[in-house]
Amino acid sequence: MRIVVDAMGGDHAPREPVRGAVRAAREYGCAITLVGMTAQIEAELRKLKTAGLDLHIVHAPDVIGMDEHPAQAVRRKPDSSHAVGLRLVRDGHADAFVTAGHSGAAMAGALFILGRIAHIDRPALVTVMPRLQDRPLILLDVGATTDCKPEYLHQFALMGSIYTEYALGIPNPRIGLLSNGEEDIKGNRLVQETHVLLRESQLNFVGNVEPKDLLVNDVADLAVCDGFVGNLILKMGEATISSATRMAIRELQRGLRLRVLIGIAPVAGLALAARAGRWQVLAGAGIGAAGVAGLLLYPAQRLRQKTDYRAYGGVPLLGVKGVVIIAHGRSDAIAIANAVRRAQETHESNVTGLIEGAMQRIAVSAAN
Repeated sequence: MRIVVDAMGGDHAPREPVRGAVRAAREYGCAITLVGMTAQIEAELRKLKTAGLDLHIVHAPDVIGMDEHPAQAVRRKPDSSHAVGLRLVRDGHADAFVTAGHSGAAMAGALFILGRIAHIDRPALVTVMPRLQDRPLILLDVGATTDCKPEYLHQFALMGSIYTEYALGIPNPRIGLLSNGEEDIKGNRLVQETHVLLRESQLNFVGNVEPKDLLVNDVADLAVCDGFVGNLILKMGEATISSATRMAIRELQRGLRLRVLIGIAPVAGLALAARAGRWQVLAGAGIGAAGVAGLLLYPAQRLRQKTDYRAYGGVPLLGVKGVVIIAHGRSDAIAIANAVRRAQETHESNVTGLIEGAMQRIAVSAAN
């Protein structure tokens, strides 16, 4: 399997995409094609140990900037790393494309170069969100299609169900329709009409679900909404989780300092500092104090790890003829490597082929 990585995409390009690609090639055993400015890519590769890894470079002299109009930029810059990488997938030279660059350009390029799957009206971005239960929540669309019709959301539910079952291993996933109430009559016109379509479908539809239940109660495996609502939920969720984690660590810091001041700590001389998000036990505390600090701080660190966006890598764009993974713009090497892993899993589970087959069967059934 060969994965194309956009070496020029993201806030930390080309350093982090190149490092992430090398990490993925080493850990997951896949072949990597780095697309971008050859001289810059080679300069980064010389800093790394790459012996024995299947790494190739394809030159792309142009880069699509974050301030450029997506569709216009893709048309105006056919030699951009986005366009060159997607053509490699289209022409059969690679199995998937990963980018942390301009997400709008990635979506526009995927539509122009790869094309939509037959009978799919609009693509959707699907993301994985951590929650209280062991199994995560799958949410789509989170930004690909902001203005939707009921038929689009029905297709999103179908594509999301296939991805959830075959790429993530959750059999017969329960599908919920995001609304402002559980009752069938709740929601705007789009939600109400979509509810009817999903209820009459063959999908495992469990009804409307409210945002307050998504990450707390086990009401559904997959939540469906339009891209405008989904993107707001995703960004608000990221901000809330980050804020809650930081507040928890701050309160733990205050609590530990208070215990030291009033003599409750089991040993004297405990001083704590937070550096780069990690707690360090400083001067003269001894093993006992370190143990106390570790026990108290462990839950906060576990929460930070569980909610770290880097662990999920990137979000697949469903509905196009190929595997496209869009990573966060601030992705580091760990996030890029996990995005490559996500691309590998999506390709190996044949999500695109399964969606094509399902849509073909629906079209044939409708014709009869």
